Amino acid sequence: MYQLAFVTMIVQGSQMGSRVLATLFALDLQTSKWTIGLLIASYSLLPLLLAIYAGRVADRLGTRRPMLFGIGAMTVGLVVPFAFPTLTGLFASALMVGLGFTFYNVSSQSLAGQYGPREERTRNFATLSLGYSASNLIGPVSTGYLIEWYGHSTASGLLACSMFFALVVLWFCRSLDTTPASGQSGKPRSSFDLLANPELRKILIASALIVTGWDLFTFYVPIYGYNIQLSPAEIGMILGSFAVGGFVMRACLGPLTARFRVRPVLMTAMFFGAAIYVVFPHIEDYTLLLVFAFLAGGALGTGQPLTLSMVFNRSPEGRGGEVTGLRLAINNMTHVLVPSGAGFLGSLVGVAPVFLLASAFLLIGGLMSRRA
Repeated sequence: MYQLAFVTMIVQGSQMGSRVLATLFALDLQTSKWTIGLLIASYSLLPLLLAIYAGRVADRLGTRRPMLFGIGAMTVGLVVPFAFPTLTGLFASALMVGLGFTFYNVSSQSLAGQYGPREERTRNFATLSLGYSASNLIGPVSTGYLIEWYGHSTASGLLACSMFFALVVLWFCRSLDTTPASGQSGKPRSSFDLLANPELRKILIASALIVTGWDLFTFYVPIYGYNIQLSPAEIGMILGSFAVGGFVMRACLGPLTARFRVRPVLMTAMFFGAAIYVVFPHIEDYTLLLVFAFLAGGALGTGQPLTLSMVFNRSPEGRGGEVTGLRLAINNMTHVLVPSGAGFLGSLVGVAPVFLLASAFLLIGGLMSRRA
């Protein structure tokens, strides 16, 4: 699992770095907030359409080949802004990175759910989430410095080079694969019949609301930092502090859930995150922004591994990848709607109301997780 977490750290780090780079590059090109929202939403357009299919591919072929394909597609996407440093190039890059990350992400999460006995599933997802948390630190921070040192287009090319290390590890680690599911007779079932399970449906909705809060933070911090004249490196450090908070909480998830159980931990974290989001847009001091970003990351960092474990535990036999893909598709619906809607809303009313909206989403997500 630690090898998978390492590869995920590189892949997710490059994806996060690409999003930060796209936002700052677009701002440098004097692009409107609404257009930037559409640009960030483009990262999630193909995941929304293809996540369920990617899950079925992982169930049918095993996880290794889809992960290799995903890394290759992401590498191509990261090269595009280096070769074509234009707004059109940024949109093309967003689509390719989103495509590759879909196949990698669904397959890696499906692998974590099937690796070892069921009793270790929560620990597996917590270990995988450490890779996500580390990437959320390394990706934005390193990208911020790369932009300052080399410029936007060269930074994107260097992110593409980093994917080589992920490819090498995955290529030689043959154990990072699952046994393909045995063929099923009869008419293929619709993935949306899984939503008939009320427990699964509530957890999926709560997961989407938590992702919405995460998206609003990572989307608006670069814009907010740009507005209060922070440097790209400082913006990257704030996003990195957010990631460190998530890493710390995910490292503590095992003891916390053993003592207090999964649902109370998740609900408390979401309520705390909602309170942080009310305060955050009224802070302009750089040090305080780092502190509150850390606290927000700690709160939201619990959401992904816990909801993922809860969803996978309710997956029908042989459809774990499909359920993971369905969760990702629902989450990516928020990835598409939130940046574009937040960009439009932010242009009209400013930053603070957007964070209040995120706070409301986290409150609802906490209530949904409590009732699930």
